[in-house]
Amino acid sequence: MHYNKIDGAFLKDLISIVGSEHVLTSKEALYDHSHDYTEDLSYIPEVVIRPGSEEEICSIVRICNANKIPVTPRGAGTGLSGGALPVFGGVVITTSRLNKILEIDERNLQATVEPGVINQVFKDAVAELGLFYPPDPASRGSCFLGGNLAECAGGPAAVKYGVTKDYVLNVRLVLPTGEAIWTGANVLKNSTGYNLTQLVVGSEGTLGIITKIVFKLIPKPSCDLLMLVPFSSPEKACEAVSAVFRAGITPSAMEFMERDAIDFVLKYVDVSLVVPENIKAHLLIAVDGNDQDSLFKDCERITEVMEAYGASEVMFADTDKQKSELWKMRRAVGEAVKSHSIYKEEDTVVPRAELPALLAGVKSIGEKYGFRSVCYGHAGDGNLHVNIIRDNLSDEEWNVKVPQGIREIFQLCVSLGGTISGEHGIGLVQKDYIDIAFNKVQIDLQKGIKRLFDPNNIMNPGKVFPD
Repeated sequence: MHYNKIDGAFLKDLISIVGSEHVLTSKEALYDHSHDYTEDLSYIPEVVIRPGSEEEICSIVRICNANKIPVTPRGAGTGLSGGALPVFGGVVITTSRLNKILEIDERNLQATVEPGVINQVFKDAVAELGLFYPPDPASRGSCFLGGNLAECAGGPAAVKYGVTKDYVLNVRLVLPTGEAIWTGANVLKNSTGYNLTQLVVGSEGTLGIITKIVFKLIPKPSCDLLMLVPFSSPEKACEAVSAVFRAGITPSAMEFMERDAIDFVLKYVDVSLVVPENIKAHLLIAVDGNDQDSLFKDCERITEVMEAYGASEVMFADTDKQKSELWKMRRAVGEAVKSHSIYKEEDTVVPRAELPALLAGVKSIGEKYGFRSVCYGHAGDGNLHVNIIRDNLSDEEWNVKVPQGIREIFQLCVSLGGTISGEHGIGLVQKDYIDIAFNKVQIDLQKGIKRLFDPNNIMNPGKVFPD
């Protein structure tokens, strides 16, 4: 792909749109926007722009398209697939200034927000009104809602409540050619034309820049219970997952952590948990609702299922502090692993009953190619995060043998009825594996959609599809 470089005249045009204080060219600013949470990858942009309105974004995108300058939309930079990396340089457009909750409509249980609102800030704002926005990725304290939508983020609550796409009613989108459109309507049912809203969700910034989002909300549950279930066998822990659902119970979260993940966390955060030597995995299981007695009965039934699969003594979190500690432990796994070593995180997903086969296959493939993996994730969804640790692997092992192993892991996922990403997206680092999930006809259809939206291929180029 050939793109033009940014010159002085182009910079003057950008300054005339947003003001000099929002056109960043310092070495420090460019580096800060060159990476996200994906491995140790870094691609330096030529300029970073901080627009303050949709009108400014339209003007910026219009001149970028006219001059064939690549544009990389960026939220908080917490992504794990390289989706916000400016691989061709050019312009990074950050949505950090578009950070307002525009309206919370209590009558219709909806909210309209700008893309730079932090997930947790939004959750807290609606919670004050007795409402609930369930999607809760591990980075919820810093990630932006626009980025959540671009990657269709999930999190622990997805097992009961669904992922980001299940709460998006309408999106305001600046197209790569500079026009702004609404993709749908602010209604719960919509059978009017193609579903452009859901096309944008999960499109990873390749079809346009989000400037407003209309979310559906639900009433907030008044009660929740949390239990930590230890197992001596990771495979048995995985087998127990689907058994809970077959018993007629839908937890509000069901998280898996193998022993290595827990050991990393205990070194990284201050959590008062002692894990016996024989324990090799844990399930963290939550239930919620509005009737405490019913929730206790659900926990009793879950405990019976767990014991049938060889669980050791179940620990109940009796206080809010204990609940907070257990969730802190689970949410810190990724950061704890990263503090130890560079790693590649593979966001595998299979039907939940196939989770034991996936875990066993990941470990077998690791032995074959000589790498260590730390596995954890949203077991109730069949969504296993596989962290492949670099440790002391050579450049050749890391850059050649490990990708061969990753390809086999993804092939295993697809053979089990799954796919190669559940919530992190394809972005930059998984695009060479997309052929495992889709055949040529499917890929060509998606590339055709991309060309229709973005005829000059300026919007987040180099992502999702192989070059």
